[in-house]
Amino acid sequence: MTETWDAVVVGAGPAGLMAAEELARAGHRVLVAEAKPSVARKFLMAGKSGLNLTKNEPYPQLIAHYGAAADWLAPMVQEFDAQAVQAWATALGIELFTGSTGRVFPTVMKASPLLRAWLARLEGNGVQIRTRWRWMDWAQGQPLTLAFETPQGLQQVAAHTAVLALGGASWARLGSDGAWAAKLAQQEVGLAPFKPANAGVLVPWSTHMAAQFGQPLKGIALRAGDLSSRGEAVISQRGLEGGGVYSVCAAVREGAALHVDLLPDLAEAEVARRLSRPKGKASLSNHLRKVLKLGAARMAVLQEFARPLPQDPADLAALIKALPVRHEGLRPMDEAISTAGGVRRDAVDDTLMLKARPGIFCAGEMLDWEAPTGGYLLTACLATGRWAGQGADSYLTSAVTR
Repeated sequence: MTETWDAVVVGAGPAGLMAAEELARAGHRVLVAEAKPSVARKFLMAGKSGLNLTKNEPYPQLIAHYGAAADWLAPMVQEFDAQAVQAWATALGIELFTGSTGRVFPTVMKASPLLRAWLARLEGNGVQIRTRWRWMDWAQGQPLTLAFETPQGLQQVAAHTAVLALGGASWARLGSDGAWAAKLAQQEVGLAPFKPANAGVLVPWSTHMAAQFGQPLKGIALRAGDLSSRGEAVISQRGLEGGGVYSVCAAVREGAALHVDLLPDLAEAEVARRLSRPKGKASLSNHLRKVLKLGAARMAVLQEFARPLPQDPADLAALIKALPVRHEGLRPMDEAISTAGGVRRDAVDDTLMLKARPGIFCAGEMLDWEAPTGGYLLTACLATGRWAGQGADSYLTSAVTR
């Protein structure tokens, strides 16, 4: 016989688990279906380098980092902002600390203890999680019927509401393959095309740069279009990586030129003044090292993109302050940390319920928003998952009273 649940959540990443938690807290019977053999794989992968939960900054600063989607996400993030994220993690028994840049991490710098505590709480609230359950189809009607491909063959589950938290279209091996988009398009759900976000820039380095692979570019600023960043970059074999690059890659993706300021703490006139000092018999490269202290990595990048260097101090200062980066675009979408695109704002109502399919809600990265790394991605995934779970709860409650 077909099982019937109050709610089915499809996708066991942070957004899906948060939606399940809200529904279970409200007293509903909740089933979570996850296509992969284990839950929250992207969450765990992100935590391998230190789980950045959120950015400890006031709400007005926090919400500004969501760019064009800030107005849409505002009520969701305001109700589950940086302080709320920290309180939630602390309630799970996770000790946190805030770094010098305001980024918040678990003291153990891992995602697994938090996830274990979270799953235990969900289990205590009656949430059932089934892995290797890949969503295949749905049927009209009430209750809603969802079909899943499972190790036991095709399984059907009935539910009075569902939350889809299927991720974006990057890191397919971890579960976010974007395959759900075709199913929603068939239901006339408005979708924006997927695009890479928080992706590295591909640079065809000359052989002279090989010695710098893996080296950080510290003390720089990056600019593309209206976006700028003081974050670091890393010189990789394939190009430039790191938080500083990710913060401006949305503008690069849309065609804006990328520039690096190698000395952001010095005005261009001051750089020119230092370059005007007598260099005697020193080569220009040695003169640069002496008067500007650029270091090996920054010197290499300057030579790579600006050789032959101009002799005029003013012209050279202008290049150092706005060095044009020759590149071949962003890394492929599946190699991006996240994606833009997905379910458009006009395809859902204020509770994140699909207008084309009443009773079905969407959350997390499958919605059309993007944000830089630094805690903003996870904060919005948790906030939208919570919001969708609350919306589904209200839908269930209103269905009982109708």
